[in-house]
Amino acid sequence: MHLYIFLFSSLFFCHAQLSVVTIKLPSELEETSGLEFKGNHLLTHNDSGDKARLYEFTTEGKLIKSTLFYDLKNKDWEDLAADEHHYYIADTGNNFATRENLRIYILNKELIPEGTIQIRYEAQKSFSKASINEYDAEALTVVGENLVLFSKNRKTRQSQIYTFPKTAGDYSLSPIATIDTEALITAADYSEKEDLLALTGYDFDGKQYFYTLAKFRQNGIKNIDLMRYPIPVYPAQIEALKIINKNEFWITSESESKGEPRLFHLKL
Repeated sequence: MHLYIFLFSSLFFCHAQLSVVTIKLPSELEETSGLEFKGNHLLTHNDSGDKARLYEFTTEGKLIKSTLFYDLKNKDWEDLAADEHHYYIADTGNNFATRENLRIYILNKELIPEGTIQIRYEAQKSFSKASINEYDAEALTVVGENLVLFSKNRKTRQSQIYTFPKTAGDYSLSPIATIDTEALITAADYSEKEDLLALTGYDFDGKQYFYTLAKFRQNGIKNIDLMRYPIPVYPAQIEALKIINKNEFWITSESESKGEPRLFHLKL
């Protein structure tokens, strides 16, 4: 990932319909907010309404097991990322910009904690409660040797991109890029094989969107065309995403007041 300031200025609205298959999830996953593969199964977690716990389930929606972490805290877990050797849990939810303990937990593939990454936003000087702020983030993925975090910016409905190492430490973040998403970004995933970045988000009217950025690393600081697709499910609160291949994706929606939790298979 090139550490330069740049702006993705092209946003293309794609009105071609996504193919969507809906799978009911167990009630235990009512606030599913992250998604990763664990073998042939999927791994998820709830956000601030649950303990520090990961859930393994099948692509048919059957819960296999849950793992409770006694030494971790779930202040507001918002995403789950992975590479060949580790999982990364983003405890980065910051709805009112008041948190000074933003962190990413590092776990090995046996789900044993191996360290913590502490992060803070260099530009944030005040931690007074603000419902409309730029210091919330719910989308984390791995790109090469870095973790990449996408902001959920309620001020501009753009998304700032932050990168930092995958190793334990304390990092002060400044954005390397801004994407004009015209929505609040809730999940991210990157496929190194496809050089494809995918995002989900929603607008203030509750409409859900799916985004793709092709050749994410190859294009570097060049302008990248951001494709946006309306997700034809309503009501929903989509906050988790996993790339299967360049045309197929898993996403999940939490329940809350939006009905039961669901797993969706998307196909472009």
